[in-house]
Amino acid sequence: MPAVTGFGVFSADGSPPRVGWCDGGEAVDLTALGDVFAQHSLNELLALGRGGWADALAAARAHDGPRVPLAEAALHLPFDVADYVDFYSSLEHATNMGRLFRPDAEPLPPSWRFMPVGYHGRAGTVVVTGTDVVRPRGQLVPPGSEAPVFAPSRRLDLELELGFVVGVPSAGGSVAPDRFADHVFGVVLVNDWSARDIQAWEYVPLGPFLGKSFQTSISAWVTPLALLEESRVEAPAQEPPALPHLSDGGDWALDLELEIELNGAIVSRGNARRLYWTMPQQLAHVTSNGASLRTGDLLASGTISGAAHGSEGSLIELTHNGERPLRLPDGSTRRFLEDGDEVVLRGRGGNVRLGEVRGRVLPAA
Repeated sequence: MPAVTGFGVFSADGSPPRVGWCDGGEAVDLTALGDVFAQHSLNELLALGRGGWADALAAARAHDGPRVPLAEAALHLPFDVADYVDFYSSLEHATNMGRLFRPDAEPLPPSWRFMPVGYHGRAGTVVVTGTDVVRPRGQLVPPGSEAPVFAPSRRLDLELELGFVVGVPSAGGSVAPDRFADHVFGVVLVNDWSARDIQAWEYVPLGPFLGKSFQTSISAWVTPLALLEESRVEAPAQEPPALPHLSDGGDWALDLELEIELNGAIVSRGNARRLYWTMPQQLAHVTSNGASLRTGDLLASGTISGAAHGSEGSLIELTHNGERPLRLPDGSTRRFLEDGDEVVLRGRGGNVRLGEVRGRVLPAA
């Protein structure tokens, strides 16, 4: 089994949070390596740039500092999130959703094959794995009604995503796809919890808002891009070809095996390599109008789904909008998430395992 590897922030025995390195089942204290590591977040490390990242990675892997079993460590949000953008980069997911909600129309909007569609989320509600998710309240339309009520979501969902973390800021101007690795430090798994009934009522005409913004969970450990070189593969062909400013980056798909666990049962297995829009293209698009990058920006892929049943990255797809419930090993069924359910997202590539993302659903406040 590959070991979890990455940089994060942890504490133990009531001590202050400190930067650490995840080495399998242990967190290694890196404080003794210098000021960059004597911090309560990874942001100073993120801002070092490629040379500094390589030095930090080599030092962390060689360091024989104090170790704490992960079971005894408190894990903290690994970096201060500056901005959060969520894309819609999986062709299979976008097609599935289009067919569910527009069965008599073309599933993809006209712009989808020309640019990575996305929206801005709330950086302030990004949380670390292990944080409970409280069922959100919002405006929704009950079945059989045409008028909304303000009530707890009845259609709470998960979304399996891959996020990348910006280290080096930009001074404005677009960042070309071939400059991706100069700015991006590493990746995390992302669960962008979604209230489908709230989302359905609000999303026209401006897109997701309160149905998404209540909570987004990420891994405690950021896996450096340098450790994923062996997982790099060619992305799927794009038709029509991308416009010139997005035309590079096709060699930046990641062969990462992904899975979703619900209440101890694996309900989906997929792979990130089928994402239509690559991470360099996403970064190029988000900066193409001159918007700048900041240290700690989090950009997520959007739900990652495969073409085969059982590889979808959300319950709304796995259950065909709730019409085909999942049957779990204990005999229970799920259309959407119920109070008390626990979701775990996992990913791995080659000899590297990404930090998992775990969360349990609590009743509405």
